[in-house]
Amino acid sequence: MKKRLLIFLFFTKIAFAQSSFPVDTSYTVKSVYNKVKKDHPHISYVPTRKHENVNQKKEIVYKKIKNRELHFDAYYNNNKKLNPAIVIIHGGGWRSGNKSQMETFAIEMASKGYSCFNIEFRLSLEAPYPAAIFDVKNAIQYIKKKARKFNMDTTKVAVLGCSSGGQMAALIGTTNGKSDFEDAKTNSKFSSKVNAIVDVDGILAFKHPESIEGTVAGLWLGGSYEEKPMVWQQASPLNNTDSNTPPILFINSSIPRFHAGRDDMITILNKYGTYNEIQTIQNSPHSFWFLNPWFDETINYTTQFLNKIFK
Repeated sequence: MKKRLLIFLFFTKIAFAQSSFPVDTSYTVKSVYNKVKKDHPHISYVPTRKHENVNQKKEIVYKKIKNRELHFDAYYNNNKKLNPAIVIIHGGGWRSGNKSQMETFAIEMASKGYSCFNIEFRLSLEAPYPAAIFDVKNAIQYIKKKARKFNMDTTKVAVLGCSSGGQMAALIGTTNGKSDFEDAKTNSKFSSKVNAIVDVDGILAFKHPESIEGTVAGLWLGGSYEEKPMVWQQASPLNNTDSNTPPILFINSSIPRFHAGRDDMITILNKYGTYNEIQTIQNSPHSFWFLNPWFDETINYTTQFLNKIFK
């Protein structure tokens, strides 16, 4: 009996250590469905499709911070050639959501000849900006290091994000090679550079005439705009867009606030001759990518763009 008690306490201690950081579970596929269904009664969940050409490996540790481990899930085409990669960042207002929410999306893209990676990163209740940016860039470095395990071409890496993840994806892509956005604690010969961006309904500027970001953004950025104006500006992809920014696809809902700063960014991209593309899903709500009838349209736009850039 005593031995069983000790075993129980041992595993309880491990479980507590792994979940000792605060977690906001308010943003889920179910919560999105319940909210959207009020105005779009025709919607339905997207079932996860099985594809024989897709391999899966889950809960791969790419980074440790003291006792905290960060993981990613890999979904990759099992053909013998090296495939373009997609690093996928979930949404949730920088404070909620998790990598598993993008599983159906990743599996579908992997079936089309991509190596896909759903990334866990520290959310705002656990660590403020720029921790999450460092995390995803570290994940990119790790994935490149292990590229052959996932049939991946390290010269063809896209970063894709939805909602707040779209903002993060755009920031990661627009800060290619900028030392201020690299984790100084991580020494790696593998670059965090990406070669394409897919921003799915993520803002491009926190403080902008089209933006209405407030408390949720402030929680991630360490304070309100009045308290942290330089951080709000630094974290805006629009302010980092330059000649090094890779090609970008914007997939947008019909709600203007979720593409704040996009048109100004496109003006800069066009100045440098950088390929960019907008696909607007008409009469769609935010978080459309989770649900039918918008899921396949999102997949098709993503596939067409990345095939153009990489294949």
